[in-house]
Amino acid sequence: MSQSLDRALTLLDALAEGPKTLDQLAETISVHKSTVLRLLRTLETHRFVQREGVRYYRLGTALFDLAHRSLEDRDVRRSVEPALRELNAQTGHTVHLASFEDGEVVYIDKFESRHQVRMYSRIGKRAALHCTAVAKVLVSSFPDARRREIAASIDYVKKTENTILTPEAYLTELATVAARGYAIDNSEHEDFIHCVAAPIRGPRGEVLAAMSLSVPKVLLDLDGLLALVPDLLRAAEKASAECGYHR
Repeated sequence: MSQSLDRALTLLDALAEGPKTLDQLAETISVHKSTVLRLLRTLETHRFVQREGVRYYRLGTALFDLAHRSLEDRDVRRSVEPALRELNAQTGHTVHLASFEDGEVVYIDKFESRHQVRMYSRIGKRAALHCTAVAKVLVSSFPDARRREIAASIDYVKKTENTILTPEAYLTELATVAARGYAIDNSEHEDFIHCVAAPIRGPRGEVLAAMSLSVPKVLLDLDGLLALVPDLLRAAEKASAECGYHR
């Protein structure tokens, strides 16, 4: 990768955290302000960066346009949107769609809860492999050797008292998910949220994505969450049918 391209991408990543001054951006890539200014002017010309007031720079509209076009190009996302939207309307809770890409689980769609308590997740955010329901669903669909490879590669960061912390416990959980047909995040990622997730399958039965329901514990206890599993599974079946899967 060329040095200029590397620096420009680093600037965009920094601006994703919020508006920054020229001095802050220069410090980020450890170069003189004149170098940063040249990069920013090029990015600004292509609408990847725009000025905010006199001192600040922020991400430009071109990035959001690219992201939208990229997401719209995902056949799975388009196909399953009605099922996700219906589940969101039926339950009133947050619905996510996630896929496994290049060794990571990424949220590719989201329908917000109707309740005041909202989740901080967003489209494009990565989901932790060891403590999120969508990740468990996706990884559990892999052959045993691939599961073991992934389990050995995870940094088991403790998020809550319920977080899985060893490869052995993770592999046991994946086997349970595969046998049961859905996954549970029992407040393993965040203390105040728990989730259930189910697979969305393609024509050959392969798992294309995972959809989930995420609910604050103040609204539903674990039994209340599990009572929504039949609704989730029906929605996943509808979504799978739209992707060409038939039992």
